[in-house]
Amino acid sequence: MQLKKYKIKFNRRGLNMNKVERIIRGKIVLKDSVIQGEVGINEGKIVSIHEGKGHLQSDNIKDFGESYVFPGVIDVHVHCFSNPNEGFVSTSTSAAAGGITTFLDMPYDLPNPINNVEIFKKKVEQLEKEAVVDICLWGTISKRNGTDQIIPLAEAGAVAFKMSTFETDEYRFPRIPDTEILKAMKLIEQTGLRAAFHSENDEIIVDLIDQYINEGKVYPKAHNETRPPLTETSAVLKLMEFAYWTGVKLHIVHVSHPRTIDLIKQFQAQGVKVTCETCYPYLLMDVEDLEKYGPVAKNNPPLREKEEVQGLWKHIEEGNIDLISSDHAPWSAEQKIKGNDNIFLASSGLPGVEIMTPLMFNSTVSNGRLSPNAFANLMSTHPAEVFSIPGKGQISIGYDADFTVIDPNQKMVIDQNSFRSFSKLSPFDGQELNCKVISTIVRGEEVFDGENVTQNPGYGKFVPGSAAKAALPL
Repeated sequence: MQLKKYKIKFNRRGLNMNKVERIIRGKIVLKDSVIQGEVGINEGKIVSIHEGKGHLQSDNIKDFGESYVFPGVIDVHVHCFSNPNEGFVSTSTSAAAGGITTFLDMPYDLPNPINNVEIFKKKVEQLEKEAVVDICLWGTISKRNGTDQIIPLAEAGAVAFKMSTFETDEYRFPRIPDTEILKAMKLIEQTGLRAAFHSENDEIIVDLIDQYINEGKVYPKAHNETRPPLTETSAVLKLMEFAYWTGVKLHIVHVSHPRTIDLIKQFQAQGVKVTCETCYPYLLMDVEDLEKYGPVAKNNPPLREKEEVQGLWKHIEEGNIDLISSDHAPWSAEQKIKGNDNIFLASSGLPGVEIMTPLMFNSTVSNGRLSPNAFANLMSTHPAEVFSIPGKGQISIGYDADFTVIDPNQKMVIDQNSFRSFSKLSPFDGQELNCKVISTIVRGEEVFDGENVTQNPGYGKFVPGSAAKAALPL
C-alpha cells in the first residue's frame, strides 16, 4: 500500500501546515499493510499517515524504531467490580500496562448489577474520575420484568447487553428465562446494539455438579467433567435460533470449544447476525493445566482437551473467530485457594488485562502463526467493529490516536506479584515471552512508558455506545 508523500507546505503567514502536535514513528500496522513510517496527531486524533520520515514536523516525536505500532488493543470482556476490591483504578492501570487502550466493563458488579439507568449513570461518573484508559460499559437486565430498562440504558450509552443462560447468582448474575430473553432480544434489536450471552446449559451442569459432590469427586478435572462441551453447544444453539426469529445481533462470549464455532458458521450462512469471541486461556492452556494448577486455572466454561484447543486455533487461523478477550476476573488468593480440596468451592476466572496482549503476540506474531495485520484485527479492529465503538480500532485518519507498541526483540517474564490488579495469581507466572509492551498511548498521550503508568486516574474517558441519545422507539 503506497501512501501519499508530499512536500512541506506553508500558508500565507509562513506557518508550517505540516507541523503537528505529536508524531509517532515505527512499524505502523495499518488495516492491510505494515509500513515503516510516521503518524501525525492533533488534539488526540490521527491527522496524517506517511511512509518514511520527515513528512511532518513536531516538537514532540516518539520514534519506536523497529517496534510494531498497533492500533490500540481493545478488550471487550472485563470485570472491574465482580470483586469490589478491584475497581476502575486497579483494572485500568493494569490495562494500560498491558497495552490495552480501551476496555468494555461487564455489568455484573457487586453488590448491584448494572440493570437500570440510575446505577448506570453513577458508574459513568465514577469511571470519569478513576479510569486511566478509555472504557465502554455493558448493561444487563434483571431476572424477571427487567426489559423495560433496555431502551433507557441504550440511550444512556450502554455499548451492548450481557445476559446468561447459567446462574452464578440469582440477583447479581442470574440465569435469564427464555421468555425474558425473547423480550430482551426484540428490544435490543431496535437499538442496533448486540445481545451477548454467557452460554452454558444450567440444568445439565447443576445436575452433574450435585452428582459429583455426592460421589466425592471434587478433584480439579471435575470442573471440566461437569461442564462437558454439550453444555456450551446446546445453549448456543438455542440462542442462535432465538436470534434467527428476532433479528437481533447476537454475540457469544468466551467460546471454549471448536464445535461451537462450527455451529455459528452454519447459522451465519442462514443470515443470523452472530459473532463470537474466545479468551486467551482457552488458546494457551488445556485441561491438563487445570489438573496442574487447580483453582488458579479454573474458569467458566472450563479448559478443554488438547485436540479441542487445536481446533480453536484452526478457527483462529481461518478467521472464524472475531476477537480475543481476557474475561479479566480479579479474585483474591483466598477466593481461589478455598478450592484446593474441592474445585467447586473456588471462584471462577483469571486476571488478564495486564498479560493478554503480550501472551497473544508471543503465541501468534512472534512464531509466525499470524501476521501483524491479523493480530491487529483480532485484538483491536474487529472488537471495535463488532461493538460499533466510535473512533477506535484502526490507525486511520480521523480515528483516536490510540496505539499499542510492542517490541518483538525484547523479552519479558510474567511476574504475578507485580500485577497492578488486586489479583496476584496466574497460571502464567514465570513464563518468558519473546516480546514486550513498551508503550501504550490513549488519544495521543502516553499512559504507559514500558515500565510505569504515566497518567493519573481521571485521564480515561467514558465511551458511549452507538445508540446513545438516539431517538429509539418506545
